[in-house]
Amino acid sequence: MIDSRMQAVMNFVSFGSRVADIGADHGYLSIELAKSGRAAKIIATEKNIYPCEAALKNISAAGFGEAIDVRLGDGLQVLTAGEVDTICIAGMGGALIRKILDDAPEVVQSARQLILQPMNGVKKIRAWLAENDWTIDDEDLAESAGIIYEIISAVKVPSAPKSFKRDSSPLLKKFFAQRVEKLQRVLSEMSKSPAARASDKFAAVQAEIDTLRRLC
Repeated sequence: MIDSRMQAVMNFVSFGSRVADIGADHGYLSIELAKSGRAAKIIATEKNIYPCEAALKNISAAGFGEAIDVRLGDGLQVLTAGEVDTICIAGMGGALIRKILDDAPEVVQSARQLILQPMNGVKKIRAWLAENDWTIDDEDLAESAGIIYEIISAVKVPSAPKSFKRDSSPLLKKFFAQRVEKLQRVLSEMSKSPAARASDKFAAVQAEIDTLRRLC
């Protein structure tokens, strides 16, 4: 029922966790969490009425109407501090994910794990985590419709250092190649302006391209 992107998100959920599925859409991640037995408690939230109704319908049809608490509301604001220990936010832009986290600080600080899958703006997510004292403890890659996405797991209390899932992912080189293509487009646009070509950003983008090419 879920694609490889959402499967990668689910793989980061520890068994026995109390999970918030934020922006649950049709409820498929919540259903799979319940079906797998990973989560001891699941709260699915959806800001918009029609996806919320779709989630309720799908969850009921799957037989998990009593196991999954579906709530209509904006992000984490329909939760109270301490209700969940794991927060999953997937399929949104990095700026929106940051806003959702910023808008419910008490709920976020009471959690022990954030599992985030931004569709774009990954650097914004990494910056937010660093600024708010969250440590990235694992990462993975997943491909959907030809695009490779990053999935980040962050914790408040880090465990012993370990290798990340993405380091051994068969998608890693393809991910780097896609990143190079994107940065080359940025560089091409910047090259049209003499001021942009002379900027620190131009040099930084070129340096990132050079680094990624060595890894491809």
